[in-house]
Amino acid sequence: MQEKEYRSGFVTLCGRSNVGKSTLINAMVGEKVSIVSPRKQTTRSNLRGIVTRPEYQIVLVDTPGIHAAKTKLGEYMMKEATGAMMDVEAIVFMTDAAAGFLDGDRRILESLEQDDVPVFVAVNKIDAAHVSSVAKVCDALNAFPFVKQVVPISAKKGTGVKELEEMIAQELPEGPQYFPEDMITDQPERVIISELIREKALYRLHEEVPHGIGVEIIRMREREDGAEEIYANILCERQSHKRIIIGKNGSMLKEIGISARRDIELLLGTRVDLRLWVKVQEDWRNREGILRELGYREE
Repeated sequence: MQEKEYRSGFVTLCGRSNVGKSTLINAMVGEKVSIVSPRKQTTRSNLRGIVTRPEYQIVLVDTPGIHAAKTKLGEYMMKEATGAMMDVEAIVFMTDAAAGFLDGDRRILESLEQDDVPVFVAVNKIDAAHVSSVAKVCDALNAFPFVKQVVPISAKKGTGVKELEEMIAQELPEGPQYFPEDMITDQPERVIISELIREKALYRLHEEVPHGIGVEIIRMREREDGAEEIYANILCERQSHKRIIIGKNGSMLKEIGISARRDIELLLGTRVDLRLWVKVQEDWRNREGILRELGYREE
């Protein structure tokens, strides 16, 4: 009997900020590899989530939400997002059923028309939208002739996610398994840890603070008792932001640390001693030296 061919390839997820790209990548991978929060522009760099099945391997590239860049960090994010459209086997454009099909969605989708790359559209958050709203968005998207398939989903609840995955897999060419089957992301541990800390801060801080937050891992080492010792700075741009992040008697910083430590222990499979400080770096999002140190620039 002839052995069934193995399929593999890279697939980019794109769309506006906060439409649920990171939630979808986590749902397809089956574990948390990309941070999520209710804040826009949570994802700052391209991250690969690896979906490995007996018949295929999909390498999902989670991109920053497409928006107008206002800082050097923003410019980096847009370069990451647009660069991720190159040399892939398929593109998944995501939109928000609850918000409707907006002008920003239209501009991004129109830019994706290519002759040789199939474009799928995932209409997300159907659990939060009226049935008529979902139908209206799907009708608008089906009007684009280059769209391969429009798939209503709820990345949060898992509705339609398996169907979308199987449609993507059918478009993959025959090819090798790029990553070992137990590997779910290509990100180094230090990067994932810094992102987990940033996620917990994003959930808890006021609207004016999150975009000015970065996380710098100062030290990681295994202690003699087997625990992992991690020191990290939360960067912010103003003294007033520092006071908010620390909170009254250190309460906010402690809350961020406790929440982050739980996820880091799950990631590393060991006890973690996490120590956080808050450091003011004025206008750090426009300072290339700091951006490089935080991993937002290639060396």
